Amino acid sequence: MPIQYSEIIFRLCSAVVVGCVIGLDRNLHGKPTGIKTLGLVALGASLTTMASTDFSFAQNTIDTSAVSRAIQGVITGVGFLGAGVIIHDRNTDRVRGLTTAASIWVTAAMGIVCGLGLWQIASVALVIVLLLFFIGRPLEKAIHKRWLEKSAEEKEAISRHEE
Repeated sequence: MPIQYSEIIFRLCSAVVVGCVIGLDRNLHGKPTGIKTLGLVALGASLTTMASTDFSFAQNTIDTSAVSRAIQGVITGVGFLGAGVIIHDRNTDRVRGLTTAASIWVTAAMGIVCGLGLWQIASVALVIVLLLFFIGRPLEKAIHKRWLEKSAEEKEAISRHEE
């Protein structure tokens, strides 16, 4: 079966688009990863997945154990990238970069899905990621604000009771 270049181009480009969309959010929020980084992560994951199928797009000809090993390698390798953006500040005892690390990981997973040609799954996952970014941030802030207000009220009540 001849190589279907249009299929290869579509799979790789869809992975890059998915990565770039996620990278745009990270970039707009001043995070250490951005459009290029996450576009490359998704492209690399897609390319690795496609290479493990020997660029054969017929379902019956794919060695699933080879694909499984490639996916395991991508996920492991991307874990090291994610670990590089996680920072623990000993002065404030805060951990930063977890969302960015998770973004790298999920971008690789979506690149894998694109490499397998599962466009619907990649599209749904992208929408869910974007919802998490846009709804999750304000929701977390509202919860933290409410929690801090409640904690302040409790501390005030305790200090009144001790007097």
